[in-house]
Amino acid sequence: MSVPESLAANPAQLATDPAALIASAEAHGAHNYHPLPVVIASARGAWVTDVTGRRYLDLLAGYSALNFGHGHPRLIAEARAQLTRLTLTSRAFHHERFAPFVSQLAALCGMDMVLPMNTGAEAVETAIKTARKWGYRVRGVPEGKARIVVAANNFHGRTTTLVGFSTDPDAYRDHGPFTPGFTVVPFGDLAAMEAALDGGGDGGPDGDEGTVVAVLLEPIQGEAGVIVPPPGYLPGVRRLTAERGVLLMADEIQSGLGRTGRTFACEHEGVVPDVYILGKALGGGVLPVSAVVSSAEVLGVQRPGEHGSTFGGNPLACAVGLEVVTMLREGEIQARAARLGERLHDELAKLVELGALTEVRGRGLWAGLDLAPGLGSGRDVALRLLERGLLVKDTHGATLRIAPPLVIEEEDLAWALAQLREVLLG
Repeated sequence: MSVPESLAANPAQLATDPAALIASAEAHGAHNYHPLPVVIASARGAWVTDVTGRRYLDLLAGYSALNFGHGHPRLIAEARAQLTRLTLTSRAFHHERFAPFVSQLAALCGMDMVLPMNTGAEAVETAIKTARKWGYRVRGVPEGKARIVVAANNFHGRTTTLVGFSTDPDAYRDHGPFTPGFTVVPFGDLAAMEAALDGGGDGGPDGDEGTVVAVLLEPIQGEAGVIVPPPGYLPGVRRLTAERGVLLMADEIQSGLGRTGRTFACEHEGVVPDVYILGKALGGGVLPVSAVVSSAEVLGVQRPGEHGSTFGGNPLACAVGLEVVTMLREGEIQARAARLGERLHDELAKLVELGALTEVRGRGLWAGLDLAPGLGSGRDVALRLLERGLLVKDTHGATLRIAPPLVIEEEDLAWALAQLREVLLG
């Protein structure tokens, strides 16, 4: 499919014709996404407007990247002010926004040090490299033997290393060979985790006991369908790792920074990991910002020239990220997510009772909805909601994810739930 020649010759007309824009995107953009047929032109708060002027309520929030909504005035003001001053130096030099950002983010996490990057996948890769380096230099693991235990149905990004320990065929198919050194165990299975840490069962090759340097987990698995582990699982993993001197690395890229009603999802279980992996909302929906946050013992193994990023910790990112941290320290956004999250889950539970949903999972303003048989696929339902002015996204066939900006108004959330109810119940 290609753009009609008359439209291609008239950019102004193309800019307001959604069908032509979609056709052009399909013709010239790689098909690594399957977006819904809407072309967004502007946004504010929890609402977006397409090129025809129609408004939609955003119930996805960029997979948590837009926790603070579209165009939050405090974040835009910081970005604009920094744009006129300094946007990039690279880490070859110091800049005035770096120290405040890393010190305040470390304090928010109760940690010592921050290694800033750009995307979430980069942060996970950074955490993996750091854990291995820590294993060799601090734990004394033999070179080339360091292993990391991960959970089935995980989603940590789409680099070659990260998809190599995914259990989703769509993620790993046709991308091998993969990086070795990872052991996959079922999410929520504490016995399997213990066996992997001790080198038994699927814990690794014979003779590899004691070579696990880290456990990498999402406290709540987002891409898998907002899977909350059973009570006691995260504290159990924390106990097992602490007893064996193994790092617990929490990927809070989607679950963290207010989404679940706490600053971090780990807090719901009273767990403090050794490493926080952050991204998405850290950039305020303005630009990609990510970070690995940990103790001086762990991040102190990084030395000049061994890891870096030209744009990691750039002045613009630090300015926006610092304001995100400031807003999180105020606590209002977490309280709002907790309060509105109760309303969300109460209403979704009624749809389970009525037979429209088979299961609802999640915490705060975050939910995974498994559709009852007969309602069609998740994409079918997402398209029907799109017609009513709601933006949601499907995952794994018959599951919908709901994750509105945390600034959503209560009456807007009520309206969205009414639309969902009508679509599901007919």
